[in-house]
Amino acid sequence: MKNIAYLSLGANLGDREKNLHEAVHRLGELGTVMNVSGFYETEPVDVAAEQPWYLNAAVALQTELKPKDLLDGLLALEQSMGRQRIEPKSPRTVDIDIALFNEMAVHEAGLTIPHPRMHLRRFVLEPLAEIAPEARHPVLQRTARELLESLPPGIGTVRKATAH
Repeated sequence: MKNIAYLSLGANLGDREKNLHEAVHRLGELGTVMNVSGFYETEPVDVAAEQPWYLNAAVALQTELKPKDLLDGLLALEQSMGRQRIEPKSPRTVDIDIALFNEMAVHEAGLTIPHPRMHLRRFVLEPLAEIAPEARHPVLQRTARELLESLPPGIGTVRKATAH
């Protein structure tokens, strides 16, 4: 069965652009990359200490994997690219989250889909709305575009990066 997963990618260590390109390329091991947003420079949010800005993107991935198997593959990809999970919200070479998976809501140990804070995060919604404005949040029953438009101004600075 073909599934569509919308992924949120971010990097704020090393060559951020190279890291995102490498991650997108390697996502091909888990399915077929259908679409990739532009890259966005974003201010870190919900972090205790100052850290470098992120480069973020969204990817539409067609996959035959089930949600947990996709998550396992994403975690292995992150680790192989140097991601170290030292403490929550620490800087990272690459971070890949499952924002949406088909129109499913999943709640199991270590996995919640849709991503529990995606509707509050401009750095997720801006690139997602670029590639899938009509993708629907299965719990809130609102599209990516509607969620983005409902964010109050000033919540996390996000700006389109130069051509990549």
